[in-house]
Amino acid sequence: MERHEIEAFLTLAEELHFRRATERLGLAHGRVSQTIKQLERRLGVSLFDRTSRRVALTPAGQRLYDDLAPAYRRIQEAVARTIAYGKGVTGTLRVGFSSQWAGDAVLEAADVFRGRYPDCAVEVQEVQLADPFGPMRAGELDLQLTEFPVDEPDLVAGPVIFSEPRALIVPARHPFARRESVCLEDLARTSLVAMSGAIPDYWLDYHYPRETPEGRPITHSASAVYWAEVLSLVAMGRGVSPAALRAAQYHGRPGIVFVPFRDAPPIEYGLIWPRSGHTARVRAFAEILHQIAP
Repeated sequence: MERHEIEAFLTLAEELHFRRATERLGLAHGRVSQTIKQLERRLGVSLFDRTSRRVALTPAGQRLYDDLAPAYRRIQEAVARTIAYGKGVTGTLRVGFSSQWAGDAVLEAADVFRGRYPDCAVEVQEVQLADPFGPMRAGELDLQLTEFPVDEPDLVAGPVIFSEPRALIVPARHPFARRESVCLEDLARTSLVAMSGAIPDYWLDYHYPRETPEGRPITHSASAVYWAEVLSLVAMGRGVSPAALRAAQYHGRPGIVFVPFRDAPPIEYGLIWPRSGHTARVRAFAEILHQIAP
């Protein structure tokens, strides 16, 4: 059997529908039907029962599928392992993320990566915003999807993968909670709950500014080490806090309201890795994440 015959037979046996099999293989209309007829003539046996309403495997076709499918999968896996080995995509790749929505993208990419590179394991872990680069510098991570900006001499900041609109988390009884949107100048009329920890000043100034675009001072009333603390402090009325608007889908709770910004730039998320760590594994995972990211 030729490769195209094997693929046509196995695909039709799984789909049991000529049009779907043709579309799945990306072939021209009628090509699968033609290939199966030629195969049946050469083997001298009918592989499918065809009617106007259904397509079904014959007993001979079922026997061929049961014998052929596992063998073909082993061949595909062997080829994939050989390609991955040649590219250096083996071993273990450790990937971090710093928000739940970034984690969703990383986990989806990890599933695709494992299927494409079966000889390379993927380990995924959350990184706390209070120490955004600590795990990577400790050698615990090879790659991380995180909030930008990142400007560190020992780390490489790759391209932006996706971005999210911003919102302001406010107490449910705050005057801003009744608005449809807020602007950056509104921050001068309240006080911020900000993150603290081993975080670079440039990162804090970008996400938790000390003054508005017009130069009006912004008061910082409280700080938190963990994200859950931010939500609790806001709910208690200790201040307000900027965040990605999508956080409302993951962290909405009684006592707080997410109000969209109408003039703030989006929060950008991108990949970072150690300057000496641009390996084949990292490149392969980054390529997949680009393909599946929102």
